[in-house]
Amino acid sequence: MNSEAFQDLPSNVVRILTEFSAAARQTFGEDLRAIVLYGSAAEGRLRPTSDVNLLLVLTRFTETQAVQLREPLRVGQTAIRLTVMFLLETEIAAAAEAFAVKFADILQRRRVLFGTDPFAQLAIPRAAELLRLKQALLNLTLRWREAFIARGLREEQLATVVAEAAGPLRACAAALLELEGKPAASPRVALEQLAADLHPQGAAAAQQLLAQLTEARQERILSPGQSGPALFQLLELARALHQRASALS
Repeated sequence: MNSEAFQDLPSNVVRILTEFSAAARQTFGEDLRAIVLYGSAAEGRLRPTSDVNLLLVLTRFTETQAVQLREPLRVGQTAIRLTVMFLLETEIAAAAEAFAVKFADILQRRRVLFGTDPFAQLAIPRAAELLRLKQALLNLTLRWREAFIARGLREEQLATVVAEAAGPLRACAAALLELEGKPAASPRVALEQLAADLHPQGAAAAQQLLAQLTEARQERILSPGQSGPALFQLLELARALHQRASALS
């Protein structure tokens, strides 16, 4: 295991990742090629609402192996919101094309915990990334419209939607700037730049919105009356990002 990859993570996350990785290595043996941490944990920016995302690259995935890993995965899900993608080596290129925005984010934010880096030579086709970016932004817009109405009477539920918006919206912003030839230092910075450009009320309003986004991620709640307007501004921002992406070729 790459111990340096754990150095800035909370102790409980380190413990669960170590235990799960050990179970995965024992379960899959030589079929396990790599264990990759990606997303906010790989960036050192875990929040209480963050998932801890792992990707296991395998040469094969059998029923017997999968059954043996059920309990370690259940423990991880309960303890640290662990999510795991099980990907065959032969599926990497197809997955990167089918889920181009996610894999563009993985390319930018990843740590190899075990094995060799399976994405060192990965290149995502521009056309695929642009298509998936527009699909992802449209999907976010539609989901958040429904959530704004369906959960509007429960502010704590809206605050959860706001908190969970950070990851996908930042990933989309980073992909958009990369496609425009202006890559940002991080997905967080990418969203800050684009929100300042696209918020109809200007940079100050964008800064306030992103502060609410951070607060929702950290506290899991917003002050009374803030959750609904924040979510509505986020869905409008996703729509503006979609329009900007649609202008690309």
